[in-house]
Amino acid sequence: MRDSPQIMARTKRPVTATESGAFVETIELGSIASGPLDGLNFAVKDLIDIASHKNGCGNPSWRDTHPVATANAVCVEQLLSAGARCVGKTVCDELAFSLIGENYFYGTPLNPKAPDRVPGGSSSGSASAVACGLADFALGTDTGGSVRVPASNCGIWGLRPSHGFISVAGVNPFAPTFDTVGILARSADVLARAASVLFAHEDIPRQEPMTIHLLKEAFSVADPNVRQVLNSSVQRLRNLFGGRLRETSLGEIDSQSEETDLWAWYDTFCVLQWAEIESCLGAWVAATKPAFGPETAQNFELVKNLDRRRLREAVQRREKYFQRLKLFLGPNDLICMPTTPALAPLKGTVVARGQSAAGDDYYPRMLSLTSVAGIGRLPQVSLPLAESGGVPVGLSLLAANGRDAFLLSVVKKVAAFMGT
Repeated sequence: MRDSPQIMARTKRPVTATESGAFVETIELGSIASGPLDGLNFAVKDLIDIASHKNGCGNPSWRDTHPVATANAVCVEQLLSAGARCVGKTVCDELAFSLIGENYFYGTPLNPKAPDRVPGGSSSGSASAVACGLADFALGTDTGGSVRVPASNCGIWGLRPSHGFISVAGVNPFAPTFDTVGILARSADVLARAASVLFAHEDIPRQEPMTIHLLKEAFSVADPNVRQVLNSSVQRLRNLFGGRLRETSLGEIDSQSEETDLWAWYDTFCVLQWAEIESCLGAWVAATKPAFGPETAQNFELVKNLDRRRLREAVQRREKYFQRLKLFLGPNDLICMPTTPALAPLKGTVVARGQSAAGDDYYPRMLSLTSVAGIGRLPQVSLPLAESGGVPVGLSLLAANGRDAFLLSVVKKVAAFMGT
């Protein structure tokens, strides 16, 4: 009889691909050249093209109505050309429209650090494959947190790059002005190595941060237990960087605004994301009338019912926030904040868009945090630095737009200092 996830976690024995539930299909795709990723293997989210294979995008109707890919996505080709080999395509939430990681059709990939909790979505299988030790790193996509959230939930490293830094050619579009290809990895070193290949940087420069801004409104959104365990991680950052850490409020970033929290950022993100999803996927949904799981069906109802007259104001707000962040953040400055506001939910407890079984507005709080990088087009890394009752909690560092290599240099220094 197959061991339960709880038994596997307790015995610490290796998890098989079948037990993980992480893969749509396993693949043996060898590297096409030698390079800096020699000896490493990676997995690919099932909405990123691999030649001669179909993208299912987490939904059988999508898979059945689309042809096989004729070429590898550019990002996959880059990794194969750098010496890495691909081991499979991973489960994702339906059409990438969730942050939970429970797929109605393909199940819930294992979160090995907390087997009774969700891995997070939509790059759920990619996070599970890495956390289970079945891949050294994995490609995911991140529009509204789909790499950062599962990285935090599963206790691994996760990078969302500056928008446009990694090619999305061969990646199914979702909300294009927010879509990014991200990386999940077992270590900061592997994360940086894979990112260097995708950024085409030959080396990660060693630079020191000038100021690390602890964003007060972001910490205030988080649950008390999340804030409590992250306090010790922040203190260790103080031990490393000294007085360069300081508390900063939204009012300091945007002195002309009367906003005192992140809810306007959340609203701005949702309006723009939903409008773009409808533009990218609405025609297919209307023509195909696909079978959806309950959460996905509800999500597409929100998209369909959006008042698109709100778009103009949302675009203007996003540009204002982007410009304020651009002016505020120096080239060697960072923002520090919780990756997620709450522990990974228990399986089966998020019952509706925006509500968990506890009624704690999980989605709005989550998206209010993840929208900062999305709206600011900022790179963000979730660092697995804390746990609460054995459940992983990520702490994030964000850098100015385009300062991805600098961010990764700081992340590697933090990892070395904290022995992670």
